[in-house]
Amino acid sequence: MIESTDREVAGSLGTLTVREWSGDNPGWIALIAHGYGEHSGRYQWVADQLLQARALVCAPDHIGHGRSPGDRVYYEDAEYLVADLEALRREVTAQHPDLPVVLIGHSMGGMLAARYAQEHQRRLAALVLSGPVLGTWHVLDLLEHDEIPDTPIDPATLSRDPEVGAAYLADELVWHGPFKRATLRAVDDCLLAINEGPTLEIPTLWVHGEDDELVPEADTRTGIDRIRGNEFHEHIYPGARHELFNETNKTEVMTDVRNFIGRALNS
Repeated sequence: MIESTDREVAGSLGTLTVREWSGDNPGWIALIAHGYGEHSGRYQWVADQLLQARALVCAPDHIGHGRSPGDRVYYEDAEYLVADLEALRREVTAQHPDLPVVLIGHSMGGMLAARYAQEHQRRLAALVLSGPVLGTWHVLDLLEHDEIPDTPIDPATLSRDPEVGAAYLADELVWHGPFKRATLRAVDDCLLAINEGPTLEIPTLWVHGEDDELVPEADTRTGIDRIRGNEFHEHIYPGARHELFNETNKTEVMTDVRNFIGRALNS
C-alpha cells in the first residue's frame, strides 16, 4: 500500500486539502470526487487499485468536507465545487502535461463529475460515475419541511459488509449531522442544470448497486437517459448497495472500472 501525500489547491471558496497517491512512471491521472459528507481518505483502497494500473491519483476534500475548510457539508452553489475540480486538474496537468485525465465521481461526487464533464469534455479522456446522484433524489424531499429534520445516512445502506458501516460511523472526518437546506437547494439546481445540459460524448462508465437505497438506480437512470452519449457503458450489480468501492464485490467492480479505463485510454 502506498500512503498518500498532501497538497493544497486554491479553490473557489478556500484552500482545499488534496490527497495524492503516486507510483513510479504514471501513465495517466485519476481525479476522484468523493460523495456527500465523506472525504478523500476513504478512497485508499481505490487508489491502491488505480496505482496498479499506473495512475497518479488525486482526490480533494470538497469545501466543507474532510480536512478542507468551510461550514460542514455547506455550499450554496455546486458550480463552486465543479470549478474546484478544474482548478485541481489544471495544477496537476501543469506538472504532468502529457498524461490523460480520467474523472471518477461517487454519489454526490458523481453529480459533480457529470456536471464537470458537460462543461469540460475535451479535458477528459474518460468519466466513471459510481452510484451518482442524477435525475431525481428522494433526499431533496426534505426541502418541503420548514425545518430540515435530522436524518443521518443509515450506514447499513452503504455496503453488505457491516465493517464498512461501523468504520463510517467511527470516522470523525465524516459528517453525521443533518442535511443543510442551502446544500440541498444547490444539489437540486445542479441536477436541473445537468438535465438541461449537453450529452456526454466522452467514454463514460456508470456503475450502480441494484439494491442502492440511498441513491436508487431507477432515479439515477432518469438523469442518465438525458445525458448518455454514444460511448456510454453501464454495469448494475445485483444485491449491491451504495458504496460499490466498499462492497463485498468491490474487486469485481474495480476490475470493470480498470478494464473500461484501459480501453478508453488505448482507443
